[in-house]
Formats: sequence, C-alpha cells, structure tokens
Amino acid sequence: KAIIKKIVSSGSIKKRILEMGLTVGTTVEVKGVAPMGDPIDVLVKGYHLSLRKKEASLVLVEVV
Repeated sequence: KAIIKKIVSSGSIKKRILEMGLTVGTTVEVKGVAPMGDPIDVLVKGYHLSLRKKEASLVLVEVV
C-alpha cells in the first residue's frame, strides 16, 4: 500500500489521472502487474484501475 504524494505532470495527462481518482493523499494498492509489466492493476477508492507504466510513473507515492 502507498499514499499518493504528488502527480508529476501537467495539462491533459494530469487532468486524466486526477479524474481516475488518483489524487494527493489517496491510498492505493498494487494488486497485480501484467507479465510484460504493462498494465498495472491498482486498487484505489474501492475499485480496480489499470494503469500503463507511463501513467504510473507520473504518480509519486510513499509506501506505508
């Protein structure tokens, strides 16, 4: 599990990440990673979200 600390992006990409529920202070949990490493299955706010590596790399977290 981890807590989102910062979104390192701007413009439409940041807006899309925020719309998916990945906001600062939110707890997330990685539930699985595809065999080739893309996409990543993340549990956030009670639902599963698939993120590409590129999107996930823009979300800075602190492991708890």
